[in-house]
Amino acid sequence: RLEFVGRADEQVKVRGFRIEPGEIETVLSGHPAVDRALVIADQGQRLVAYVGPKADAHTGELGEELRQFAGGQLPDFMIPSSFVVLGEFPLTVNGKVDRAALPAPVFDSGSALAPRNPTEEILCGLFADVLGVPEVGVEDSFFNLGGHSLLATRVISRVRSAFGVELGVRALFEAPTVAGLARVVAGAGQARVALEPMARPERLPLSFAQNRLWFLSRLEGPSATYNIPLAVRLTGPLDQEALREALSDVAARHESLRTVISDQDGMPYQQVRAGGAARPALMVTEITEAELGNALDSAVRHAFNLGQDIPVHAELLVLSAEDSVLVLVIHHISADGWSLEPLWRDVATAYAARLRGAAPGWRPLPVQYADYTLWQRDRLAQSLEPQLDYWKRTLAGLPERMELPTDRPYPAVATHRGETLDFHWDAELHQGLVELAHAGNATVFMVVHAALVALLHRMGAGEDIAIGSPIAGRTDEALDDLVGFFVNTLVLRTDVSGDPTFHELLDRVREVDLGAYAHQEVPFEHLVETLNPERTLAHHPLFQTMLAWQNAADSELTLSGLSSAVTLPVHTGTARMDLVFGLTESLTGGLDGLVEFNTDVFERSTVEALTARLGRLLAAAVAEPERPVSELDLLDERERELVVSGWNDTVREVPGLSL
Repeated sequence: RLEFVGRADEQVKVRGFRIEPGEIETVLSGHPAVDRALVIADQGQRLVAYVGPKADAHTGELGEELRQFAGGQLPDFMIPSSFVVLGEFPLTVNGKVDRAALPAPVFDSGSALAPRNPTEEILCGLFADVLGVPEVGVEDSFFNLGGHSLLATRVISRVRSAFGVELGVRALFEAPTVAGLARVVAGAGQARVALEPMARPERLPLSFAQNRLWFLSRLEGPSATYNIPLAVRLTGPLDQEALREALSDVAARHESLRTVISDQDGMPYQQVRAGGAARPALMVTEITEAELGNALDSAVRHAFNLGQDIPVHAELLVLSAEDSVLVLVIHHISADGWSLEPLWRDVATAYAARLRGAAPGWRPLPVQYADYTLWQRDRLAQSLEPQLDYWKRTLAGLPERMELPTDRPYPAVATHRGETLDFHWDAELHQGLVELAHAGNATVFMVVHAALVALLHRMGAGEDIAIGSPIAGRTDEALDDLVGFFVNTLVLRTDVSGDPTFHELLDRVREVDLGAYAHQEVPFEHLVETLNPERTLAHHPLFQTMLAWQNAADSELTLSGLSSAVTLPVHTGTARMDLVFGLTESLTGGLDGLVEFNTDVFERSTVEALTARLGRLLAAAVAEPERPVSELDLLDERERELVVSGWNDTVREVPGLSL
């Protein structure tokens, strides 16, 4: 049975959630007094329901009735802000609803309470800016509007700059509304010293994260393992010289993009280049469509010599006069995933200026990456000892390696060869995860984290499950627009003993994650040095599975004068650890996922089965969150048939012999 609930191209994004209006229309049409329903997004941000009542319906309180009716079947973010009852719908000459002729809705001012004092006013603006919505009421929950832990970190850094007070991320989880956070701000302590340009020594030290990558590069030699690639297909007449100048402009703006790592007596230091040595070269190659795949693979697997090469590699693959692919590859030692947004924004700004024959007129950046490395070391020496003590207690006795069944034994030295696997969870499951997260005062990331912990436990990894998770690490507002390696990695250790229900496990995971967020400033590399686990080249220290939540881009890439700029999926053919699960909100609804896996130890079929079971476990948890995790369904029909019937088919004919 098929049921039409709307077109995919009619989806709207409202306060951080992608919504299918047809789903809401179907629910409203199920009310006995409604003959017809139409749901639209007012200016893309507030849902409006236009309803046509049946002939015998009483319409006096119909709007409020429908609000309550919808509330019983839909999550809060899908309930319209305004209900407009129409005697008849205005129609076009073709008999379709004339949306331009619909009456303007009246919104309940109580649905977005206005700020009552200057603190609330500043926080309302701050919430709206970070979430990308036009307005926020003082009683609106940050997380119900689409917030998550990455954005929460940005809010806290903005609060620090605006009010001069120091808050942890947990404060936002415990007081997620403007009104609640305003009360916390009123009683908060003075903020730490803000990041500002620093006096530079003769030799600039590396950040802790950079130091580890430099060490691995010296140990393993140049490779693509830590490349961050961006491939963009450009349609339209591209000015190659303007692009070449724009890349130089961006490198001049961000010192990290023109820094090489030198060393003296084995001690590395940053060396910021200037002049011609700082200009990224743009390699231009003419290719055919049939050659594109191999050309992309070759480009993204460029191997950097960190002591000689600036960490930017640029290639332009030209297919025709109006069809080309720009490939930018940056070594992780100078950038992170967050950096791609300001990087492309600056490339686009500089390209537009160069087309006009001018230099880009952007405002200077408040700090550079070298300032951050000096500030990080000062801060670690002065005030991060309590955070380090937390991690020592939390990770005491952590197993050396999670004993997850693999297809092959670990080699003595990891090759870092890897592949990727794409998967997708539909909008219905995503909505269920959102509702489950709201019910548990958690985030969707925490729900997926709990499910991954449960899955690994069920697959034989034991009761002590450690998962790594990246966090933006941009804990100061001055870093928001900077290209650099700021991301930090948190070790999320969860106890699964006692066969908890999924809801109970989610409570445990929430506490684990909030504790980690509150102590996120200890660099992972410094933590490894302090804990000093047994060193091996066979696997990653402290954890071997990672879960990453990617922030979906709300806007498409653009480049002046071109009709389109579309990112292409690329992979370097490497894996940094055994399993890395990455999730992103899909532009067409649901969640898009990517698993990077280590082919030293896993077959592709094993990872496919593992990913499918994670999806089934999540669906089971949404349906029955009070069921013990040991009872949540993992198997598909074929696997269930094999377990129930295949493996139990032990009947054998016994020969008629006397004993």
